Amino acid sequence: MTLTQLRHFVCLAEAGSFVKASGQLFMTQPALSRSIKALEDELGQLLFDRVGKRIELTPFGRDVLGRSQALLDDAHQLKRSARVLGAEDTGRVRIGLSSGPGLLLTSALMQHFARHYPRFQVDVVRAHTQALTEVLRARSVDALVVDVRSLRPAPDLRVHEVYELPGAFMCRAGHPLAQQRKVTLAQLRGYPIAANPLSDELARILTERYGASAHPESLVNYTSDEISHLVEVAAATDTILLAVRACAPKLRTLPVSPALDANARFGLVTLANKAEALYLPQVRQVIAQVFAAPA
Repeated sequence: MTLTQLRHFVCLAEAGSFVKASGQLFMTQPALSRSIKALEDELGQLLFDRVGKRIELTPFGRDVLGRSQALLDDAHQLKRSARVLGAEDTGRVRIGLSSGPGLLLTSALMQHFARHYPRFQVDVVRAHTQALTEVLRARSVDALVVDVRSLRPAPDLRVHEVYELPGAFMCRAGHPLAQQRKVTLAQLRGYPIAANPLSDELARILTERYGASAHPESLVNYTSDEISHLVEVAAATDTILLAVRACAPKLRTLPVSPALDANARFGLVTLANKAEALYLPQVRQVIAQVFAAPA
């Protein structure tokens, strides 16, 4: 089995016919048929069902297609990994960002590539950590930036640099609690509280600091996977936001007693056995600039 055979197979699967695929591959139809037949013989199963002039992937072929695309992608990244990215390079940035990183990094990433690598395409996928993990495993993105506290440990995932960003209870400048020198949990609970879905670790910290009534299930009124919506709600109403401080620079930090003293831990996550994308050093550079020094 060779990468060339896998390229032939993927091209045929995507083209849907030997005529189109052979034209795209600049080879004769008999030569393409021999390549596919040799691959099927080696694998021991048919990859395509021949229905007249049409072809359809078999169930086995659909499974092999995903694996083949992953292998070809790895080979492409491996071939490029020794190169230094240049301003004239083309390519596609494919990265998944959970809520906090999405708010803090999306614009910064796009601006960085627009200035330095304008021929690149930038695809950002925003979702919660569990959904992003599945997207990464499907190789629809090359890396994630998520709160690693909400990441389920797995042998196929590799966590790289981790940055700690402090969390806080925040409110708008005209909020009734904004001028208080000290705010208790009882005072906080007099107003709606908004937050992203919180990790089990943060739930534990909250209950240890403030008691059972501070568990997110009873404390938080409004939840969303997208932090920007919650920031808007807190800026326009008396809702209190519990989030990473950097996500809402225009809101005021409430002096809650005892102090929250809890940080988000944002990390870069890739597949453990996948060759790194050529552009990832640039992503790391942006992350370092936005998140400051690693923990």
